[in-house]
This record gives sequence, structure tokens and C-alpha cells, in this order.
Amino acid sequence: MTFDEYQQQAATTDILGNGKSKDVLASDPAYVAKILGLVGEAGEIAEKYKKIIRDKKGIINDQDKEELIKELGDVLWYTALLARYLSVPFEAVARANLDKLASRKNRNALHGKGDNR
Repeated sequence: MTFDEYQQQAATTDILGNGKSKDVLASDPAYVAKILGLVGEAGEIAEKYKKIIRDKKGIINDQDKEELIKELGDVLWYTALLARYLSVPFEAVARANLDKLASRKNRNALHGKGDNR
């Protein structure tokens, strides 16, 4: 499955956004719900890691992995739909990110501050 195929299939489960892909305003409830959902799911990943560190001395077992994979999948879903709302193929988001990181690596700028380094 490609990123774009994933994005198309994810849109079929977008109850609030009805699979829309353009002319979405930042104040649109579907857009707001996706932003808040993305942040919430990322927080759930952080919370699970915190408990693994606190309660399990940092040792991740198979059940922990399964739970983290579920949360990562939720992050993926929200990201795919946000890209769709912006009329951007999910593949383009992935490619742009890899290009950005490769550029930083080539310029020895992976460490440091700022988005545009």
C-alpha cells in the first residue's frame, strides 16, 4: 500500500469531514477535530512511553508494542486526513519530509534549533 492509497482509504472513515479534500477552513469543525485528535494521539504515545519508563524500567514488551502501534496508526490517520484537507497527497508529505531531512544531513544541520535550518 502506498501513502496515497492509505490516504484515500482513511478518508472513507472520516465521519466529520465526509472525505472532503479542498476549501477547508481552519475553523471548520472537521479540521479542528483532526488537529486536536493528532495532538491527543501523540500525547497518548508519550503517556504510554512514560509508563513504560516509570513502571517497567524502560523495558517494552509485546503488549506495549501492540499498544504503541495502535497509537502510531491513529497519528498516521489524522496526518493523512489533514494532508487531504490541504489538498496534498500524503505521498508528497512523506517525500517532502525525507527531502528536508536529507538536506539537513548533507549540511550537517540535523542538530540545532529552528524549523528552517
